[in-house]
Amino acid sequence: MSAITQTNSKAYSVLIISTFAFTVCFMVWMMFGVIGIPIKKTLNLSSTQFGLLTAMPILTGSLVRVPLGIWTDRYGGRIVMLSLMLACVIPIWLMSYATQYWHFLMIGLFVGLAGGSFSVGTPYVARWFPNNRQGFAMGVFGAGNSGAAVNKFLAPALVVAFGWSVVPQVYAAVMLGAAILFWFISYSDSTHLVSTNTSFKEQLKALKDPKVLRYCQYYSIVFGGYVGLSLWMVQYYVGEFGLEIRTAALLAACFSLPGGVLRAIGGWFADKYGAHQITWWVMWVSWICLFLLSYPPTEFIIQTINGPETFHIGLNIYLFTALMFILGIAWAFGKASVFKYIGDDYPNNIGTISGIVGLAGGLGGFVLPILFGALLDITGIRSSAFMLMYGVVWVSLIWMYFTEVRRSELMGGKAIPSAIQ
Repeated sequence: MSAITQTNSKAYSVLIISTFAFTVCFMVWMMFGVIGIPIKKTLNLSSTQFGLLTAMPILTGSLVRVPLGIWTDRYGGRIVMLSLMLACVIPIWLMSYATQYWHFLMIGLFVGLAGGSFSVGTPYVARWFPNNRQGFAMGVFGAGNSGAAVNKFLAPALVVAFGWSVVPQVYAAVMLGAAILFWFISYSDSTHLVSTNTSFKEQLKALKDPKVLRYCQYYSIVFGGYVGLSLWMVQYYVGEFGLEIRTAALLAACFSLPGGVLRAIGGWFADKYGAHQITWWVMWVSWICLFLLSYPPTEFIIQTINGPETFHIGLNIYLFTALMFILGIAWAFGKASVFKYIGDDYPNNIGTISGIVGLAGGLGGFVLPILFGALLDITGIRSSAFMLMYGVVWVSLIWMYFTEVRRSELMGGKAIPSAIQ
């Protein structure tokens, strides 16, 4: 076997097992999106308290992304990923013994470490591939976001059959098995490490670059919004349409599944057409979908020559699910295109920058469920969650227009393959 063939074999092996490991980690990270519903009923929680419950793992998973990205650059993704997965097994198992609200919040913080796996796997996988294929490779790895959909298929079945407390026990066993499998199938390469003479301070100098802040804003929508809505959608279907938990989870997966799996295709498009073009169109599709989703069910009376006539305007369950499906596809593409920006602009500092941008996205996923719950408690309007996201997308569209679109051609022979420098 030639050296090139062997390297390619190792690269694809690393990509496949890392994607599997990330899928398991993301499944665990999204656990409260399903088991939080019976917990909410048992503890009689408000919508704001429910939002905080689902968001606690997201907080930890976000905050650890920067140090994990830096450690991956310095020590290698293989050892960091294994250590991270093993560290999550015991907290996941202990979740099944929680009985009070503060128990769930505290243990949720430790379970949330699983969310940091993204900033480990992204640079680990990317460095096994050439630049013109990194978008695709990071997109395939990012398809592990589909763990949110796996959670919606698996957890409701376990809840109905055995009760919510069995879910953490099963997930702990799955995490342990995935960690063992990861170690035996993955590889390491010392040439992928950042020089040990490079200090953390030097690695973090990129924070002074305003482009990083822009990418953080984009990612807070396409990833933070994805996480927030993935956690919120099951209870939304239950409350808005009166569905039971398994049916609600199945329909919610229509958003989560394409939002994860199609990230690989988004990476391919970002490689071919450039991060800038894909992200711009993603924002516009998001804007249209969120505008329609924001409109609350409305009844109004019109006085006609035949007397008053009552009209109803609102999305039925089919149109609502179709719009969520389209939104999931758009955000899958957007998650890949944002990281294509990073691969193009920071090839020697992918771990640190992906950690910073991932932190912003994760914090969006932490804050949004809490705000969704608070808005619901204050207004009583469930679609207020989409109103909030609609406003956030407006910010990104305006920012992107003035910093990128006005200086570039989106289509045609002069279109550039990546962001304006």
